Amino acid sequence: MTSKKTTWAQLRVGLLAIAGLVLLAVLVFYITSTQNLFESRSKVYAYLDTSGGLLKSAPVRLNGVLVGKVTEIVLSGENSPNRIIRVTMEIDDRMMSAIPNDSKVTVGAENLLGAKLIAIKKGVAPVSIAKGGELPSGSTPELDDIQQQASQTIAVMQNILTKAEGIVGQVEAGKGTIGKLLVDEELYNRFLSITKEVDKLSASLNQGRGTLGKLLSDDALYTDVRKTISRVDQVIADIQAGQGTAGKLLKDEAVYNEAKASLVEMRKLLSDLNAGQGTAGKLLKDDTLAKQLSATIGRVDTLLDKVNRGDGTLGQLLVNPSLYENLNGTAVELKSLMKDFRANPKKFLRIKLALF
Repeated sequence: MTSKKTTWAQLRVGLLAIAGLVLLAVLVFYITSTQNLFESRSKVYAYLDTSGGLLKSAPVRLNGVLVGKVTEIVLSGENSPNRIIRVTMEIDDRMMSAIPNDSKVTVGAENLLGAKLIAIKKGVAPVSIAKGGELPSGSTPELDDIQQQASQTIAVMQNILTKAEGIVGQVEAGKGTIGKLLVDEELYNRFLSITKEVDKLSASLNQGRGTLGKLLSDDALYTDVRKTISRVDQVIADIQAGQGTAGKLLKDEAVYNEAKASLVEMRKLLSDLNAGQGTAGKLLKDDTLAKQLSATIGRVDTLLDKVNRGDGTLGQLLVNPSLYENLNGTAVELKSLMKDFRANPKKFLRIKLALF
């Protein structure tokens, strides 16, 4: 009897251990797996030119939302472009209706460590992908290109860090302006003296010394400023009350009516000008006057050309040196004659009387 009890107790312990292991396995499966144990899935295929480091069990995401996983990556046996690799995906049946059959499949990065995934960019077709269907592939960036760009970026950052390290070394050695600011004791003493001078200046200002100090602490100056502000307020109040010239300009309706009438007259004057009425209007609008002015300007240009060429008396006066010298000599002789006439007029004036 005791042996039977012992065997039954051991059996119960074994059953409890087995149940615990099964429960532990289920918990581990739920924690580590993205697949629901009781959820049905359908296979969908995609063809790529290269797997790009994609591994089995990689996640499949539709616009970032997890919808399944990769179950198989094999060579397709075809040589057509973008059909070298066949990727088999298992998609949750409840998500199949959300994937149009024109959605694009690409290989993307899951994280910064380089883990890959299948990224499905949702299409716009009204028909969803069917079970066992095929999704077209989109353009996938080559892994080598990504690694090359990353290497270049790392090289640039390393170069920057090297330069920064050199600058820090120079600063620590006391080279350059910043280095001297950090290690030069004389410069520190100068800054200390400047700080002391600033303290003295602040003390003088607080005591009301100097012009700035009086501006800060003199009650009489404060009173004058308040009086000035009060007078400005009074002027503004008078203007708002319609007093004075500025107030009348703002408040008097008669001034407003006169200004309005002036604007009406000015508008009428502008209308007359635009209509070509009056002398000013004709100057603006009359084509005949414009032609006359153009003809007059043309004649003036012709006259100036003749003068520049030396045609006519005026042209000779401008370009003929001998005519200029003759006129100059005549002027000199006339001046001498007038001088002699004023000095001895009897020499030139004679009166003769004759009797018949």
